[in-house]
Amino acid sequence: MLAEAQREQHRQQEAQRRAAVTAQRQYEREQREAQRAAAQGQKEALRAYQQGREADAARRTVELEERVAELRGVLARGLGGPSFVLADLQRPAPVPPFDPGPLGVPVAMPDQSWYLVPPLTGMQAMNPALRRQYDEQAAQARARFEHDWHAAQAADRQRLHQLAQYRAQYDAWAAERHRAAAGHAEQAGRLAAELRAGSATAVAEFFDTALGWREDWPEGFPQDSVTVWDQGARQLVVEWQLPGFEIVPQVSRYRYVKSTDQESEVARTATDRKAIYREVLAQCALRVLAELFLADAEGYLDSVVFNGFVEAVDPATGREEQRYLVSVAVERAVFGAVALDRVEPVSCLLDGLHGRLSARPEKLEPVRTERLAEEVGTGGPLAAGDDDPDLFEMDPLDFEKLIAELFRRLGYQTRTTERSGDDGVDVIAENPDPVTGGLFVIQAKRYRKTVSPTAVRDLDATMAHFGANKGILVTTSGFGPGSRRWVEGKPLTLIDGPMLVQLLKAQGLPGRLGAAVPTAPTESAAPAAPTAPTAAVPAQRAPVRPTPVELSPGANAVLPAAELAELSVRFGSAGAEADLTLLLLTADGVVRGDEDFVFYHQPSAGGGAVTLHPKQRTGDDGVTESAVVRPLALPAAVHRIAVSVNMDTDSGATCGELRKAALEVRGAAGAAWSFRPPADPAVSAMLVAELYRHRAGTSDEVWKLRAVGQGWSDGLAGLARAHGVDVS
Repeated sequence: MLAEAQREQHRQQEAQRRAAVTAQRQYEREQREAQRAAAQGQKEALRAYQQGREADAARRTVELEERVAELRGVLARGLGGPSFVLADLQRPAPVPPFDPGPLGVPVAMPDQSWYLVPPLTGMQAMNPALRRQYDEQAAQARARFEHDWHAAQAADRQRLHQLAQYRAQYDAWAAERHRAAAGHAEQAGRLAAELRAGSATAVAEFFDTALGWREDWPEGFPQDSVTVWDQGARQLVVEWQLPGFEIVPQVSRYRYVKSTDQESEVARTATDRKAIYREVLAQCALRVLAELFLADAEGYLDSVVFNGFVEAVDPATGREEQRYLVSVAVERAVFGAVALDRVEPVSCLLDGLHGRLSARPEKLEPVRTERLAEEVGTGGPLAAGDDDPDLFEMDPLDFEKLIAELFRRLGYQTRTTERSGDDGVDVIAENPDPVTGGLFVIQAKRYRKTVSPTAVRDLDATMAHFGANKGILVTTSGFGPGSRRWVEGKPLTLIDGPMLVQLLKAQGLPGRLGAAVPTAPTESAAPAAPTAPTAAVPAQRAPVRPTPVELSPGANAVLPAAELAELSVRFGSAGAEADLTLLLLTADGVVRGDEDFVFYHQPSAGGGAVTLHPKQRTGDDGVTESAVVRPLALPAAVHRIAVSVNMDTDSGATCGELRKAALEVRGAAGAAWSFRPPADPAVSAMLVAELYRHRAGTSDEVWKLRAVGQGWSDGLAGLARAHGVDVS
C-alpha cells in the first residue's frame, strides 16, 4: 500500500510536470505567434510608409511635368482665348451677388428636452437616497443646458459679427468693381473717340490695353510692355518683358530611395532647360504677335516689331539693364499665312518669320534688335534743329541743370543736388503756393532704354524719405505699363522723352531726342549763258536727281525692280574718320567665309557683285566712301548685305565723334533713300543699314532696304564676330 501510494504520488508529480511543460510550450508558441504577427505588422507599416514616400515623389514629379507642359503651351493657350475688342472694356463682368456661405446659417440652439432626466416612479420617489440622486442629476442636466445655450448664443453672436464683417468686405469689393467698371467704360469711350480722331497715341494705347487684357499667362511671367505706334509706317513697335531662365524647373523628377530612406532630385540637363527656355521665348513672341493682329479689326497694322527683353544685372556696372533675347519684324500678310496651331515655335520664329532668337538665352546673350520703341519718332516732329542739344548726348550734370531750369520757368524754386550723397534726388523743387505747394523731389534719367519699374518704386521710397509732397521722374526714354500702374493713386508724376521735349519747347528751352531733322539738299542746274546771239540751239537742262526718301531708325523701304541693276551705296561724314565695310550674309545672318567680308584690304566680293571704291575727301574735313552693289548678280545663297562703318581701332575714336554722318542708297533708275545714323559714343562699329531679300526664293521676292543704326563697343572685331567672321 505504501509503495502504491508512492507510485500514485509519482504519477501525479509526473502529470503536473508534463502539464507544466505543455503550458510552457503553449506559452512559447503563443509568444512566437505574437512576435511573428508583430514583425508582419512592422513590415506592412514599413511597406505602407515607403509606398507613401514613393507616391509623394511621383506626385511632385507630375507637378513638374505639368509645369513644363504649361510652359510649352503658352502659344496654344493664347490661340484658344478670345481676341480683344474695345467694347470688352465697356461690358465689364457682372458683380456676383453676395453669398454668405456657412455664415448665413444660424447656430442651432439646444433643446431643453435633450437634457431631461427620467422621473422617479412612485416607490422610487419615497426612497430618500434615490430622491437625492435624482435631484443631483436634474441639477447637473439643467446646468449643462444653460451652459450649452449660452455657448450657442455666443457662437451665433460671433457668426453675426463675422457675417457683418464679410458683408462689409463684399460691399467694398463690389463698390471697387463698379468703380473700376465705370473707369474702364470711361477709358474705352475716351479711347474710341481718340481713335476716331486719328490719334497715334491712342493707337498705341489701344494695343497696349489689348496686350494687358489677357490674364491666362503662366505664373511668373512679367507681362510688362511698351508699345509705340509709327503712324507713317503703320508699324507698331513692342518691347515685351520676358520671363527669366529660372522659369524652367531645374529638376526633371523626384525619386525615393528605399535603402537610405531619402528623396533625391534628378536634375534636368542643361541642354533640356535651354531648349525649353528658347521654346518659351519663341512662343511668347508668336503669341504677342497673334494677339496684336487679332485685335486689329480696324486694320491699323501693316507690320509689327517685337523685341523681347529680360531685366538683368550688368556684371561690369552692377546696374540693372535690359538684355534683348528675341527680335522680329513681321508684316501682316506674312504672319497671316502662318498656321500657328501647327508650327514648331523656334523654327517658325527663325525660319518662317526671319526673326532673331538668342543662341544662349540662359547666358543672357543678346541679339540685334530690329527697331526699338525709343527710336520711333527720333528725328520726327519733336526733334529740333542742329543747334539744339541732343538730350541723349548731353552731359549728366548739364541735363540735371536743364531740368532744374525747366521747373524754375514753370514757377518752382529749384536747386540741383551734389553728384554724390544725393540719396537718389537730382533736383529739389519747392512750390511757394500755400495751398497746392510743397516740396517736390525730381529724378532725371538720361536713358535710351525704357525706365525699369524698380526706378519708379525707388522714387516712391525717396519721396517718403525726404518727406516730400510729390515725386517726379523725368527721362529721355519712356515708361512701361508696370511703372504707370505703380504711380496710380500716388503723388508721383512720370515725364517721358516726348513730353519732356514738348515742355522744353513750351518754355523756350532747347532740346531734341536723337539726330536733328535733315533738310535734304536739292540739285538744280544754273541757267546756261548763251554762247552767241545768233545761236538757235535750245538751252540744255541738267537732269535733276530725285530727293532721297529719308528713313528713320528701324524703317524699311522696298527697292523697285528697275533700281536693282546697280545700287550706289555712299557714306559720308565729317570729324573722326570711319571706314565703310560690307558683309555678304546668308539667311542665318552669317558670312559663308572670309571672302564675303568687303573692306579696304578686300574691296570686292561675290564675283564683283559688291565692289568698294576708295575714299574721297570733301570740304570741311569730310570724307565720302562708296560701294556698288548689284543685287541681281549676287549668288542665291546671299540673302543680306550688311552696310556698316567702323572707326580706326588705334585712334580710340567712337561713332559719337562722327558729324553730319549720312548714308545714301541710289538705284539704277535714280530713286534714292537716305539715313542719318545716330552719333553713339558707346560703339566704335555700327551696322548702318541692311539690303535684304524679302520672301526669298518665291515669285514675290523683292529687295528691301532697312535703316538700323546699332553697333558694337569692341569695333570691327565685334562687327565681324557677330556675323560669323573668324577674328581669332
